[in-house]
Amino acid sequence: MIPTPDLSHIKKQDYDRVYEPAEDTFLLLDALEEDEKLIQSLKPRICLEIGSGSGCVTTLLAKIVGDSNALFLTTDINSFACETTRQTGLQNKVTRIEPINTSLVDGILPRLKNRIDILCFNPPYAVTPHEEVGSFGIEASWAGGIDGREVIDELLPYIKDILSPQGLFYLLLIEENKPKEIVEIMKNQYGMNAMIIMQRRAGREKQFIVKIHH
Repeated sequence: MIPTPDLSHIKKQDYDRVYEPAEDTFLLLDALEEDEKLIQSLKPRICLEIGSGSGCVTTLLAKIVGDSNALFLTTDINSFACETTRQTGLQNKVTRIEPINTSLVDGILPRLKNRIDILCFNPPYAVTPHEEVGSFGIEASWAGGIDGREVIDELLPYIKDILSPQGLFYLLLIEENKPKEIVEIMKNQYGMNAMIIMQRRAGREKQFIVKIHH
């Protein structure tokens, strides 16, 4: 059992500027822990979390991977989230986190084409008006537009070019995002393997983890 990363360095008012870990975060952490031995067996060299927020997920992933020369890249459109991610790593004695202040995978491709061994994304999945998508502040962490899918759908075409041949992608979704439809899109449009590996109800939300690989 790997302890949840220590976030005591993040002040209460900081959560006005960066997403506070909640049930969705913990479901993603549980999925990574469940696959601990599989992840370790891959001996990941480069891991990427899109939309790292507090840095909680990448920090736990680094603990799972353990002592190695693996590099942990993160992206976030919110510059405060990038700095918070770095600090969360340091708070938990993880020094190999490299935050990049960018949107989704801008700046990652083509340089790291088919190089990412573990990819994680807890996307902005809330159903919101289209106009709320693409902010640079805290709203960017939840505003997902139509069906909560606008940001997710923007990323899906890149997955086959991001993942290494043995790479794994852990994607968090809610029921409104139509997770079964996403599984079918990844299989039929992009020729990838995709399956729902975990689901949990959190209040009124039903949350899912979809795992995708070549």
